[in-house]
Amino acid sequence: MNSALPALALPDPMTAPPMAVLLPVPEERIITAVSTLDDLGQDVLTRTGIPGLAIAVVHDGRTVYARGFGIRATGRPERVDADTVFLLASLSKPVGATVVATQVDGGRVAWDSPVRDFLPTFDMGDPWVSDHVTIGDLYAHRSGLPDHAGDDLEDIGFDRSAVLERLALLPKGAFREDYAYTNFGLTAAAEAVAVAAGMDWATLSESTLYAPLGMTSTSSRHADYMARDNRASSHVAVGDGYAVADTRQPDAQSPAGGVSSSAQDMARWMAMVLGRGMAEGSRVISEEALLPALSAQIIRGAPMDISARPGAYGFGFNVDTRLTGRVMLSHSGAFALGASTSVAMVPDLDLGIVVLTNAPPIGAAEAITASFLDRAELGADSRDWLAAFAPLMAPLSAPVGHLVGAEPPVDPASVGPVERYVGIYDNAYFGPASVAATSGGLVLRLGPESRDLPMRHWDGDTFVVSPMSENQPTGSVSLVEFSETPSEPGMTLRIEHLNGEGLGVFRHRK
Repeated sequence: MNSALPALALPDPMTAPPMAVLLPVPEERIITAVSTLDDLGQDVLTRTGIPGLAIAVVHDGRTVYARGFGIRATGRPERVDADTVFLLASLSKPVGATVVATQVDGGRVAWDSPVRDFLPTFDMGDPWVSDHVTIGDLYAHRSGLPDHAGDDLEDIGFDRSAVLERLALLPKGAFREDYAYTNFGLTAAAEAVAVAAGMDWATLSESTLYAPLGMTSTSSRHADYMARDNRASSHVAVGDGYAVADTRQPDAQSPAGGVSSSAQDMARWMAMVLGRGMAEGSRVISEEALLPALSAQIIRGAPMDISARPGAYGFGFNVDTRLTGRVMLSHSGAFALGASTSVAMVPDLDLGIVVLTNAPPIGAAEAITASFLDRAELGADSRDWLAAFAPLMAPLSAPVGHLVGAEPPVDPASVGPVERYVGIYDNAYFGPASVAATSGGLVLRLGPESRDLPMRHWDGDTFVVSPMSENQPTGSVSLVEFSETPSEPGMTLRIEHLNGEGLGVFRHRK
């Protein structure tokens, strides 16, 4: 027996939007979701104990919500408001991508312009790749550079130019096939754009984006952030609470992680992105220049299950598909030294939310964006997002090193004479390291500023140091091993926390 199925009211292909979603969202649901943000923001603040956060929402080209919660700095009474300036961390990437789009619009560059057109000496370690890698390749993290390439150099004090010069020495993946997230690869592309524009990146960002949008509290210079009166200090976890850090200085990777801004300013930026380059009736960027940044350029990785939706990356933007089938443009930002941020936009609904916090990444910012979008689309949270994000974020602030939590050997082999270890050790990528004898014992000195790391004897010719930087949070332990081989006279020094790409071996200078 045949039974007829009820007819579906399908969109008219001649009049419907090109990607119509068969799950309508009434305007009242969005309004209700916005009305819950006071309680949602306070709930996340209470559950996490972070010092402060700010939220802004845009809808139909307008800022419909902007509020701060908590305090700017522990031990001080000043409250966070919608104009409080936070470090954006990697939210700088999508913001910077829109700066690039202004220059694409102006005809100074194209997304497919080779970087060497503007930085002739840029070197990827392979002549063909060096000639062909484009601004878009680097903004989509598909250049072949390894994950977080160059961050270890920034950690020990190298500036932007020194980091970019050394990228050629890193092992590479497959060009335009492998996705690997890199701050300094993207920074190299931004440098090329700045050269094409004839000004430094921070000035270019201010003149072409921040000023036209009225983003008066936004800057790509760290000194501007530190000078703000209404500024949220960065914090690190201490015991059961948080303490002011204010030690993260991201100018070396400013296009990738060095922007500071407020919730109000970021709302203006979101409205422009959702407006396809329009802001308050004025054209800031052409849709043709902006669209490639907002479009999938590479798959971010294999899905965890065949039922999972693939995640993609555009030029500085995550491009994903929500449960409803709607496209979501998003990005998170995180500094282990005290900032965590999240932005999420759903173009089909002309809706976006940004959350800025002044604490390390624990999932607070992402939980608020995810909960809000669930409430706007579905009318309820699909899960406890804070509980879901917390374990995913925990490794970002966890101490590193295989000896973390280990007890020293009960009966260690004896240490050699001091002169066995003292000297200068060379490394093409990290530059020279030195070991020196001080009144307090041996110290390891790294980077252009020769920063001291006191060495504690562990066992025989091995020592440990306790680095503390963006990629080695408090409590990290790094093994420092001295060795000799008959085939290569002279002492070799291997430093664990610099050996992520196998480049942490230093040889004694004759």
